[in-house]
Amino acid sequence: MAEHQVSQLARDWSPKEVWAQLKKPVFIPAVILIAGLTIFAIVYAGTGGDAFTVLNTAITNGVGWWYILAATGFVLFALYVGLSRIGSIRLGRDDEEPEFSTVSWFTMLFSAGMGIGLVFYSVAEPLSHMTTPPENAGVEPGTDAAGRLAMDLTLYHWGLHAWAIYVVVGLGLAYMTFRRGRPLSIRWLLEPMLGRQRVEGWMGHTIDVVAIVGTMFGVATSLGLGVQQIMAGFEFLGWFQANAQLSIALIAGVSALAAFSVVSGLDRGLKWLSNINMSLAALLAVFVLLLGPTLVILQSMVANTGSYIAALPSLSLETWPLANDGWAGGWTIFYWGWWMSWAPFVGMFIARISRGRTIRQFVFGVLLAPTIIGILWFSIFGDSAILRQLEVGDLLVDGAVDTNTSLFHLLATLPFAEATSVLAILIIVFFFVTSADSGALVVDILATGGATTTPRLTRLLWVAIMATTAGVLLVVGGSEALTALQTASIATAVPFSIIMVLACVALLKAFHFEVAATPRYVRARVASASELSPEALAEAAAAAGTERRGLFRRRREVSSTFAGLTAPSAPIAGAGDGEGVLVALHPVPSAAVDVDADGVAQLVEERLAQDPIADEVFDTPEFQASQAAVDHEASEAASDDGSSATRPGA
Repeated sequence: MAEHQVSQLARDWSPKEVWAQLKKPVFIPAVILIAGLTIFAIVYAGTGGDAFTVLNTAITNGVGWWYILAATGFVLFALYVGLSRIGSIRLGRDDEEPEFSTVSWFTMLFSAGMGIGLVFYSVAEPLSHMTTPPENAGVEPGTDAAGRLAMDLTLYHWGLHAWAIYVVVGLGLAYMTFRRGRPLSIRWLLEPMLGRQRVEGWMGHTIDVVAIVGTMFGVATSLGLGVQQIMAGFEFLGWFQANAQLSIALIAGVSALAAFSVVSGLDRGLKWLSNINMSLAALLAVFVLLLGPTLVILQSMVANTGSYIAALPSLSLETWPLANDGWAGGWTIFYWGWWMSWAPFVGMFIARISRGRTIRQFVFGVLLAPTIIGILWFSIFGDSAILRQLEVGDLLVDGAVDTNTSLFHLLATLPFAEATSVLAILIIVFFFVTSADSGALVVDILATGGATTTPRLTRLLWVAIMATTAGVLLVVGGSEALTALQTASIATAVPFSIIMVLACVALLKAFHFEVAATPRYVRARVASASELSPEALAEAAAAAGTERRGLFRRRREVSSTFAGLTAPSAPIAGAGDGEGVLVALHPVPSAAVDVDADGVAQLVEERLAQDPIADEVFDTPEFQASQAAVDHEASEAASDDGSSATRPGA
């Protein structure tokens, strides 16, 4: 036992041991890129706002249309795999049950759906869209119509599109790891397209580097937003004056808590922090619901749901091509880039908790549960703010929405304002800690090539890098700090969006093989002698009106049981007991069948669907626990017996 503890201690804290566990072609380029982008911000410190604004505009004008098209494509991809036969594929072994109960699973999806951004924008976004709607939207700012549009736009940004982005990565990771036994790493999403050799080479390294950099800047964006709102809360309460020194102190202090949590591990630190945070967030939402305009909020929940569904088709492909107000770049394009940069982080989390579920359960659970939570959350805070602004008009600062303090302005209109403001700050702090903690764990898994157990020393290193990145972007950004953070997020998501689109194509190849290789089952039984008599058959044919068409018109003899297709040496099990026997049928596409002049059909195996990642074996715990290992063992056993495997593929 003592030797095991010493060995584990060395793996966690010995620099030599830790360095050996890192995947150098991924770790080194990722650190260099993160440092390079951070130095870019420092170099442009004097004109940082202008530099980031110019870059943000260039990205919005250049790839904004691509982000909107890709995000909508991810929604269609998710719906297709969820509604088609692909949805029946299990994310694990065929006989595996879900690892978590449905209630626990939905609770954890709720925790994944919450974040600093949801608190940061809970009031600010609906108010911003109402007071400053898109210039081509055709509504007058500050009106009821603008308020309705504001909720549609807010839910569009936080609803199905956001979670479809997470579905692509999460579903791919869950499928490739739990069913096909691959390491838990982004690169393996493209194995059906690239093959194992390329995935394990420089292409795979590049994919993981892009995922790490995107995740780091996505989390850094969230940390920056959190620090801004914490400082605004302190200033609103009259405790401290917001400045660069305070932001650095806050980042350092909260990062220290994240470091403690990340060393404690998932089962203790992160688990307890998440539970506390969810409870505090629920308490704040219930408080606003009960002490705010309760009836209006309840009505809005229903109305917002219907309005969002109705507006979704037109919003999904809206790029505002003739607008010059920069609204799309500041909101939709930023969000899609932010979600894509977060996709490895959130995707890996929801993949980890979804083992044993079918693809259909995964897709609709991940799409619908957080979307419903978002509707409830924004209806409570957003509609409360919109109603207050329409009736009283006291939530703006100098005629505009103050993004950092809008939540505190709303809470100030309710009883116990100081207590609820402190509660909101605590929620943001806990989200800060859990985001840094979880982000460090996910990035560390990627940097070690997919190892699920990583050294504590490297986790601490990633927390430090995140804190430094967020701090530098906030300090050098000055008054344009939010623009700097937004630009960093959407810029790093550009290459990852391409990887995600390719992952959809690669996964569909693997899914289509599974569907083609999975048999359909029918139950057959041997008919009684009376049922097979000529008189009974003639009566049945006449009743069904089939004497002049189909099989009877062609006057061919057809076996009435599956037993008639072969010459069995023993009775079919269950054939005479009245319950029948289950028979597995493998559908064969007509393109894979050749029929000669005599009408004899011949199956051409090469034309059947081929497994794009067949016959690959890994010496890892993930592979041993997967369906791929079960299929491989069955294939090996069949080969030893001199027969072919029942189930094709590896």
